[in-house]
Amino acid sequence: MKTYEQINNRIESGKAVVLTADDIIDYVEKKGLAAAAKEVDVVTTATFGPMCSSGCVLNFGHSRPKIRMSEAWVEDVLVYTGLGAVDVYLGATQLRHGDPANMYHPGEFRYGGAHVMEDLIAGKQLQLFALSYRTDCYPLREIRTYFTINDLNQAIMLNPRNCYQNYNVAVNDSDRAIYTYMGTLEPNRKNANYCSAGQLSPLLNDPYYEVIGVGTRVWMAGAQGHVYAEGTQHAGGGDRTPKGIPKAGAGTLAITGDMKQMRPEFVRGVSFRGYGVSLALGVGIPIPILNEDVLKRTCISDREILAPVVDYSTDYPQNTGKVISHVSYEQLRSGEIEIEGKKIAVGSLSSYYMALEIANLLADEIRKGDFCLAEPIAYLPKDTKMKPLLIRDKAS
Repeated sequence: MKTYEQINNRIESGKAVVLTADDIIDYVEKKGLAAAAKEVDVVTTATFGPMCSSGCVLNFGHSRPKIRMSEAWVEDVLVYTGLGAVDVYLGATQLRHGDPANMYHPGEFRYGGAHVMEDLIAGKQLQLFALSYRTDCYPLREIRTYFTINDLNQAIMLNPRNCYQNYNVAVNDSDRAIYTYMGTLEPNRKNANYCSAGQLSPLLNDPYYEVIGVGTRVWMAGAQGHVYAEGTQHAGGGDRTPKGIPKAGAGTLAITGDMKQMRPEFVRGVSFRGYGVSLALGVGIPIPILNEDVLKRTCISDREILAPVVDYSTDYPQNTGKVISHVSYEQLRSGEIEIEGKKIAVGSLSSYYMALEIANLLADEIRKGDFCLAEPIAYLPKDTKMKPLLIRDKAS
């Protein structure tokens, strides 16, 4: 058994042994589980892919004279002003006013909240326009100005749901192309899309939420952030494989971090034709190797992780819960899967290459003593399930 304190002492002294979730599989195979558990202190995990439930809180400070913003836009993207006088919340999926840009390209969403976040972290100058109903203490009715991230008092990324533990493989059984947050799906199962880093993904390396919980320190696009709650739609009580790996979405994390410390290459706005915009974010999470059981769970391979294949033309939008079949991430990463005797080309919305880069960057920071671990102050629930929104004719 090791403790967080012991591991952090080794990190601070520059003696910590750190491997990525990609490397640990072969390492344990060569060394054996018991020997590796004694030697290895931390396994780093990571993911890089789009997640709609993201956003940020911005504080502009007070103008002279002061304004209490009741409506506001950043680069013509509406922000939520129902907070303090000059605090706003910007959602990643909020579209710029007037998008789609023109009638000749319907469904092409060019810019939204996620792109504002990307531009802000990249240091670009952005326009703020705000209106007010005026009060005695906030007399200004309207303001238009320009700012960069360095002009803000705070720019805090506050994401209600990131790092899905597992996720769907999307196909289309209809006879026309459909446009979804899983990308364009060609008719009659001509293609399939998925979105996960598989064996590198944080919660797949901690399937029962033994070491990742509220208070866990995370690498968030280069900043040191933390988990502040279970993520929205967290549902750890679903079906699992014999090794405990969820066979559907399952767990999620709510994470936060200082945008002023983030690196722009790991925060990217993305556009999905016919759907809208989302935020691709790089997240890395260290797994402390407290014992052999924790280490064993980080040795899960893509071959052992199963993802559900779901029809996004009917079953997903109608919320039937139907799963066509399950396929492994090893099959998905090969670029082709076979479903009911038909071979289907596969594309990924997440980047394993970027996730591996993040896992290595995090490992380097830990080895240098620049990133210590934080023990959770509360653990994520293991038995919750998703509740549907019921459509009722009248109040009960």
